[in-house]
Amino acid sequence: MRVEVDLAKCTGHGICESIAEEVFEVQDDGTVVIHESERPESDRSRMRQAVTQCPAAALFLVAE
Repeated sequence: MRVEVDLAKCTGHGICESIAEEVFEVQDDGTVVIHESERPESDRSRMRQAVTQCPAAALFLVAE
């Protein structure tokens, strides 16, 4: 599973970062950087939470 961000939609709210700060980092310019976008199955619940709580609908999961 991989988590990705659509930077054209991202508004930098930082909710994703508050859910998984080791995965998501909001930069000073409001864009999100994803560290290690390939996530283990054990992270599925948190990544799904980040995706569903993103107010800009900028995050999505890609199944592999």
